[in-house]
Amino acid sequence: MVAGRVSGLLGLASLLLLTPLGVNAEGERSLPAPPQYMTADPPIHVRPAFASSPVGYTPSQIRHAYGFDQSPSTGYGQTIAIVDAYGSPTIQNDLNVFCSKFGLRSLPIQIAYPTGRPPFVDPGWALETALDVEWAHAIAPAASILLVVSKSNSFADLLVAVDYAASHARQVSMSWGAPEFSFETAYDYHFNKPGVTFTASAGDNGAGVEWPAASPYVTSVGGTTLKLDSAGRISQETAWAGSGGGVSLYEPNLYQSVWSSSARSVPDVSFDGDPSTGMAVYNSTPYFGLTGWIQVGGTSAGAPQWAALVALANSGHTPAYRPTNSLLYNLSSPYTFLDITLGSNGFPAGVGYDPVTGLGSPIAGALVPQLAAAASIH
Repeated sequence: MVAGRVSGLLGLASLLLLTPLGVNAEGERSLPAPPQYMTADPPIHVRPAFASSPVGYTPSQIRHAYGFDQSPSTGYGQTIAIVDAYGSPTIQNDLNVFCSKFGLRSLPIQIAYPTGRPPFVDPGWALETALDVEWAHAIAPAASILLVVSKSNSFADLLVAVDYAASHARQVSMSWGAPEFSFETAYDYHFNKPGVTFTASAGDNGAGVEWPAASPYVTSVGGTTLKLDSAGRISQETAWAGSGGGVSLYEPNLYQSVWSSSARSVPDVSFDGDPSTGMAVYNSTPYFGLTGWIQVGGTSAGAPQWAALVALANSGHTPAYRPTNSLLYNLSSPYTFLDITLGSNGFPAGVGYDPVTGLGSPIAGALVPQLAAAASIH
């Protein structure tokens, strides 16, 4: 799918000039919501064929490759909120089939419609919803899943859903975005919530910056090409050419001490995103008339799995009110991140931080306990 589009900027700019700004009960600026015609799309890519049996990497392969199977945490006691437009009418069935096939225990999905029920089913967003729910559960199988569905893919509706999610979960995944716009910082307060981690996909059109991933209060996830050997270990991981990344035109650098610019750079971290090395997803809402198993990639695959990683770290304790991004940069080391040094999205990957794979992909067996320990220090 083509990455999201933003339109109507002059109309909203005029609205902002004409509308006085106030302060709400939480001390946040009171702003008009973005208009309905400013929209976001999910950066999701698929291999072209459906199948009757799984195609793509399985949960056990991804868990072993990134070291999730080295962490005893299962996410128990945590809720992962997944924000998607339109949702999927078959999501509970799809998760049940996914879990049955891979030997996972299924769970009832909590579904909320804070903007009202969608007027129709969107096949692309239904597939995105299946990807997000199934793979968040694969990484943190004991965490509860809260699917927050907006009735459209407008930012006006999606941000209402984000606010609802942040009031019910410590981890919020947003596998959607649109190109940056000049007044985006006015809406960053939606993600500046103490004790809540927001993850977002960096985009799938190569070099370029999308919002909300550009917000410094969001952990932006880029994409890689992940190749495994016969033992399931990483034989090579390179930057995926489709991964979003670059330097923001509008957002400040708040946490990136490894980045010399005063402007924010994305992504912060990375995860397998190349559809040619994508993940198995079960979807029974017809997508171009087809249902079944499909291999899915895109940076939207990494956002829910990074949210699940944070749920693993938060499980069993109450984290301090410290931004997740600052912790990730403080914990960056050869033992917690696999530094991606090959490949390009227009920006080349290299030693250390780069604007295509960020700090790198997780070495979860080391990163999860260190993130948990760091977050618990008051």
